[in-house]
Order: sequence, then C-alpha cells, then structure tokens
Amino acid sequence: MLDATSYRLLNSWQRDFPLVPRPFAAIAEACALDEEEVIQRFGQLRSRGLIDRIGPVFRPNTAGASTLAAMAVPGERLEAVAGQVSAHAGVNHNYERENRINLWFVATAPSEAALQWTLSRIEHETGLAVLRLPLVEEFHIDLGFDLEDHSVPRAQPQGPVAPLVDEERQLAARVAAGLPLEPRPFATFGLSEPELIGTLQRWLDAGIVRRIGAVVRHRRLGYEANAMVVWDVPDAQASDAGRGLAADSAVTLCYRRARALPDWPYNLYCMVHGRERADVTQEIERVAARHGLARYPGTVLFSKRCFSQRAARYG
Repeated sequence: MLDATSYRLLNSWQRDFPLVPRPFAAIAEACALDEEEVIQRFGQLRSRGLIDRIGPVFRPNTAGASTLAAMAVPGERLEAVAGQVSAHAGVNHNYERENRINLWFVATAPSEAALQWTLSRIEHETGLAVLRLPLVEEFHIDLGFDLEDHSVPRAQPQGPVAPLVDEERQLAARVAAGLPLEPRPFATFGLSEPELIGTLQRWLDAGIVRRIGAVVRHRRLGYEANAMVVWDVPDAQASDAGRGLAADSAVTLCYRRARALPDWPYNLYCMVHGRERADVTQEIERVAARHGLARYPGTVLFSKRCFSQRAARYG
C-alpha cells in the first residue's frame, strides 16, 4: 500500500511532531527529504484515509467532556441508526462490535451537560436506550503504537489534571481538528507562533495532550482484527488488575469504566489490535491467563464495521 518513505513518515511521526515554526522542514531534515515532499506525502496519506490528521491527541475530559456509549440495535436497523449517531458532530468513533449490544461510539462535547444532551437526543431520535460508560480510571490510552512491534511509551498513569478553562478550550477545539499541511502550520490559529508552540508544549508537559503527530487509521492499514475485551472485576482489585494489564505489550488501550447495570456489568476494558483474528484471540487468552483475569466474567467484542472515525469535537 505504501512505499518505504511514506510508511516511515506515517509510522515514525505518530508522536514527537516538532514544535518549531517549520515542523515539516525539521522532519524533512531528519528523513533526508525536502519540506515540500514531506507535506505532499502527508497530504497523500490523509487523502487516502490512512491518517485522519496531524495534531494533538488530548487526554480524556481535559478539553471537554467525553464518554464511551453503546446501544443494542436490531440488525435490520443497524446501518440507519449508525448513520443517525454519526450525524452528531460530537460523535467521533462509531463501530459495530460482535455482541447483542452492538453499536459502540465515543461522544465528546464542551461540557458534561452538552454531552448528556447529545446522548439524550440520540435516544430520542432512535427510540433506543444509550448505555453511558464514563471513564473512571485510565491505565494506558495511546494508540500511537509502532506498527512493526507495537512498542509505545508506557509511563505511569498521571494523577488528575485540571480541565482547560474556556479560552483554552476554544483553542483546543481548533487545533484538535488537525494542523494545516503547510510550511508554517502554527501561524494559522490567530496566535503568534511562539505563543501557540509554547501552549502546546505546556499542555504536553502537563499531560493534557498525550502526543502530537499523525493519527493513524489502523483498519485502513490492515488492522482489521481488533478486539475490545471486558471483564467484571471487583472494584477493590480493578486498579491493580488494570495497571498490570496496561503494561502488557499486546494491550493498546486499557481503562476502567463505570458499569451500566443491569445491562452491562463490566468495568475493566482493554483493546488488542491485530491483523489476524486467530492471532488476536491467542493474545487475549495469553493476556487473561498472565494477569489473572480468566477467573472473572468477561467477553470479547471484535470490531466488525467502522461507521465513523474522526477527530473529537470540543466546540
């Protein structure tokens, strides 16, 4: 699908995007290319749907409010309901998964009240209940993994971070949509380049921004056997279990969420990404055994269809 140069740009610059006035020139120098070619290649990657954007990835609930949500949709209505859900600007990821509760999406909004309004509107429009599954504790949330060996920095989870104030949240909403692919992208947001670069660096240092770089669409690159795995772990053991799980190289996401009883008793989640279903299933079995999770009730939800994948909207 890709020549070696474009693959390197896509894979190597998922994080550590240069915070300098001419970032694509800095990448070009590191890759023995020229600035124009780097911009052109990133543009091709985006137009082909292999990356969604180049920009910051914010820690959940810092630039706005967000939650995972799910619905049990009759099969004959699934495409229509998925379209209604994806039509909401606040819905960024929207997937069909193998389960009776089969439509899973992430919703974001500027505030918790606005988020709940969006979910209530979806319930009203579809006539179906929406399970709200807010984040309780994060252990590892970083999909910027190396496409060769799945390696990714696995720092200790940070403590609470104060949400952005209104003025900062408005800026976050704009940069979250992605940086323009032009020589001086930081000069296009109404701030001086030093001010915007300094703000992004400060957000990175504070943990408000997870990383800055290319946001990959993994399914387009052959990662089609992706599974969300959930367990019902006693709350007293959930944090220790999550920290152990998050350290495993096969795990690409890991967090604890609120249960939605009686329909959804699970509280510990992880994602395993892969190209072949058999390989992913084997990894899940290994992970569960290694981390003592096989004794808890759980289930595996493989992704089937992607209805929407786009940048979170905070404004």
